[in-house]
Amino acid sequence: MKTVLLVRHAKSSWEDPMTIDFDRPLNERGKKDAPAMAKRIKEKGFEIDSLISSPAKRAKKTAKLFAEVFKYNEEKIIYKTELYHADPATFYSVIEQASNNHESIAVFSHNPGITYFVNELTEVKIDEVPTCGVFALKAECSKWKDFKKAKKQFLFFDYPKAMDAVTVK
Repeated sequence: MKTVLLVRHAKSSWEDPMTIDFDRPLNERGKKDAPAMAKRIKEKGFEIDSLISSPAKRAKKTAKLFAEVFKYNEEKIIYKTELYHADPATFYSVIEQASNNHESIAVFSHNPGITYFVNELTEVKIDEVPTCGVFALKAECSKWKDFKKAKKQFLFFDYPKAMDAVTVK
């Protein structure tokens, strides 16, 4: 069994309208939400063996804040340019390239692609993955290359403003 956490970057700043999209940083709320969400995931008993992120500034910072909470060496975060505005096929490709030594991975990316992707994976459908939203699932496979065809089980969907996470046991 492999576990995947799909994480939309935390809330970004629109303070400087001249900043190109790729370089937009997190705003103050985003800087608080990312470590708070990481703590909530950790409290659920999850560990993360590998973090894979879009290199866009807001996704990168979100991944680094998760790494800090999980005591993961941020220098080991894998950055994949293709996760910036990725479509579902790209998500599959990135996941299928993960090291088989890792049982659980977290993938940090953007909307609308992350929402399209999570809606392909299980019977659970999400209108929109909000900023710093986390969609978690297990896949019945021992190798990441088999992820796409593997039977998948929804674990939970959580986000900063959720009163209670939606969970299936």
